[in-house]
Amino acid sequence: DTLKGMRDRAILSTLLFHGLRREELCKLRVKDYQTRKGVLHFVIRGKRSKTRYIPVAPHTMGVIATYLEEAGHDKDLEGALFRPTVNNRQRGKLNRHLNPSSIYNLTKKYAKEAGISVQMHGFTTHSLRATAATNALEHNSEITKVQKWLGHSNISTTRLYDKREDKPEESPSFKVNY
Repeated sequence: DTLKGMRDRAILSTLLFHGLRREELCKLRVKDYQTRKGVLHFVIRGKRSKTRYIPVAPHTMGVIATYLEEAGHDKDLEGALFRPTVNNRQRGKLNRHLNPSSIYNLTKKYAKEAGISVQMHGFTTHSLRATAATNALEHNSEITKVQKWLGHSNISTTRLYDKREDKPEESPSFKVNY
């Protein structure tokens, strides 16, 4: 129920429902959360200055609206969408973008709280991107659309996230019969 909690919920929703890189999330400005063709989108500035437009999932719309209402910076269009809630080093300077390392720490913190063994499984912020891509593919999104959604130049990169064929029960190990 705190501002930080609302912000963190909005950040995690944005990562999990949209497959963003942490740097892309950190660069988002309030004006990058906009309506295009009657649908709310994120304007993402990705690697190699490629811009893509990603429709915002309904769940994410709700948690961002709650966060922006509480934070009160929804009219600061040029300002960062996700901002620090406390800054012990520079008192009062909370209108800046988050640092990608703070997103890394945030995701690790909540993964641990959720009982995910971050050391054993190699959990990182990028794990949320991989989860979003895998989930979209498992729910019948076309791989070319997932490629565009993630901002991949080459489809072979997107295929790394495609785990639909990784079914242990279909392993040749279970087909061998002597």
